[in-house]
Amino acid sequence: METYAKALVYAIPFFTGLVLFEVLYGHFVKNQKHNVMDTVSSLSSGLTNIVKDSLGLVVVLVSYPVLLKYISIFELPTTWSVWLLAFLAIDFAGYWNHRLSHHINIFWNQHVIHHSSEEFNLACALRQSISNVVGYFAILLLPAAILGIPNQVIAILAPIHLFAQFWYHTQHIGKLGWLEYIIVTPSQHRVHHAINPEYIDKNLGQILCIWDRMFGTFQEELDTVPPQYGVLKPANTWNPILINFQHIWRLIKDAWRTKSWNDKLRIWFMPTGWRPKDVREKYPMQIIKDVYHFEKYSPPASPALKVYVIFQMLFNTVLLLLMFHNYGAIGFQQLLWYGGFVFIGIYGYTTLMDRKNYALFIETFRGTLGILFIILTGDWFGIDSYIAHGSQLVMAYFVITILGGVYFSTIEKQKLVVN
Repeated sequence: METYAKALVYAIPFFTGLVLFEVLYGHFVKNQKHNVMDTVSSLSSGLTNIVKDSLGLVVVLVSYPVLLKYISIFELPTTWSVWLLAFLAIDFAGYWNHRLSHHINIFWNQHVIHHSSEEFNLACALRQSISNVVGYFAILLLPAAILGIPNQVIAILAPIHLFAQFWYHTQHIGKLGWLEYIIVTPSQHRVHHAINPEYIDKNLGQILCIWDRMFGTFQEELDTVPPQYGVLKPANTWNPILINFQHIWRLIKDAWRTKSWNDKLRIWFMPTGWRPKDVREKYPMQIIKDVYHFEKYSPPASPALKVYVIFQMLFNTVLLLLMFHNYGAIGFQQLLWYGGFVFIGIYGYTTLMDRKNYALFIETFRGTLGILFIILTGDWFGIDSYIAHGSQLVMAYFVITILGGVYFSTIEKQKLVVN
């Protein structure tokens, strides 16, 4: 985990820099594909994901090394052909994992966050799950384990395979000629993120599009059908933590409300969106029917609030980078506290973005808690040892958080009501 944390010190600025480049490009060509609040929400979602992953907050059903130990038939050397075979195995497993996520109710919960943005840009690629708390991906790598592909090869290729899925989340790149028949391209992935009836649940490949073509899930982007983005049951929040658990909360409520014991059990494994008949009739749900004429989520946001939440996101990013830089010295129990502060921080300022009444309580609570933590411990997780007056800077941030919460939840909100 410490190695992963160190890698994130470089990965976070790299991906954030690419998002900024796309924002600037869109500005200069006068074809902006970013909405400030949506992009902040997307980047914040990425932060929650890397906190969860860096802390190892997942229960692994079975690991690849265990499968390799007990079911491998061969013992393959690490030749170039084995690397290629491993890549194909990971991509094949990724296709089926992705397909499960789109077609089975319980699995959709871990993927819905990625589709929740009503925009399509590099930032939405960073909307990654924190609700995937059960690790089962190794099971889909059974072919690789049977063949005896070394664990070291899988361990190196898996993160590369994940990061290689970032670039095609853009509207600024058109179709790519003959490459459209081999790899997943921006055009194909725009189709995947679209909610148009023609595009739903298509193009599930991750790097290679050959699996979609083989298994009947491929769909070309049509000039006559411009993609519309989001999910058919709109998230209606900028809070990525809430989005991560919206779907499973709906499943829990439906399972509780239905009178059929059979439906209480099977709802989890039915096709995505399936609901018991008695619940569907009594508790109708908002679903987008006309994808070309729905109102995107957009609560009031003043220029000052936009600047403020960008500041909050950037400061929380810096706090995370400091956490990863000092990962080994902090210790696991303290890392949980540190990660908790970041989670509460993201929950707080994204709730402020939603203009929720309880945002004031959250922002005041986390600001006060942060200040008390520094006063009681005399430091902010060892920051003073490598940044002069680091704790005072963090304390000043928490003071700004309290003041910001008060201003945007009361003073500015009253101005909006008056106007």
